[in-house]
Formats: sequence, structure tokens, C-alpha cells
Amino acid sequence: MSDWTDAIVGDRMQVDQEFNRRVRESQFSNQEWGLIMTATEFEIENAENPETARIVAQTEKLPQIMPELDEMSEQMGGMPGGPGGGGGGSGGGLSGAISGIKDAILGGGGSGVDEQRLTAAEDLTQEYADTLQTHLEQRGKWEQVRLAYQE
Repeated sequence: MSDWTDAIVGDRMQVDQEFNRRVRESQFSNQEWGLIMTATEFEIENAENPETARIVAQTEKLPQIMPELDEMSEQMGGMPGGPGGGGGGSGGGLSGAISGIKDAILGGGGSGVDEQRLTAAEDLTQEYADTLQTHLEQRGKWEQVRLAYQE
């Protein structure tokens, strides 16, 4: 099913450029976003039904890369979700810093994964998937892509 993604490489590049503004508004830097996208795969859910088919972000690998995201953020001068993380967005600012300090002192979080940051990454990747699908629909390519996915 990777043939369908090969067929939309140019469209993905256009959506990437258009989506840059949204990434800048998020809590993630461009480098962090690149890592998030590397760990994300896209599938078409309900591909057999033209009415309900949609591109979905498969984010099962994101928890594995979250420690690396946190390290990137710290190297850029901020704590995860903080000012060094990219933009504003949820999980950032003073509350994010306090939460990070509290977790560091108390060993909070258990798994070591910042659940708010993970959720923000998952939400942003699905927003990207929705933007990609809209792009394909507007250019009359969605039906062709949906059918290619089924092959």
C-alpha cells in the first residue's frame, strides 16, 4: 500500500509548505516536527467507502520518540513544551515548566512520556492528515488516491 504515498509525493511537499505556519504556531520546533513526521505513517481508513474514507495518522511509534523530542527541546534552550519547544500552544509556558520541574523532582509521569506533549503531537499529525486529504480533494486527486490505496 505504499504505492499510494509514492503517487502523492508532490502533494505532500505542497502541504508541508502550507502546514509550516501551523507548525510554527504549535509547541514544536521544525526539527521536532520532522522527527514526529518520521515516526508517523498514514493510512486510509474505510478506503472502500467513498463517503467515509479518510486519511488517518498512525502514531503508535510516537511514544518511542518522545524522549528524543524532549532532548531536542532541552538542547534548544527550553524544557519540553516550554519556550525552546517552538511556539506557544498547549503544554507550554509557566504551567508546562512547573509540571516539568515537578515531574523531575517527584519522578512523575511513570513512563517518562509527557502525555500532554504526546497528545499534542498526535493531534497535530491528524490535522496534517486532514489538510492533506483536503488538498487532494480540492485538486480532484482524492478518488484516485483512495482507489490506489485499496490495490
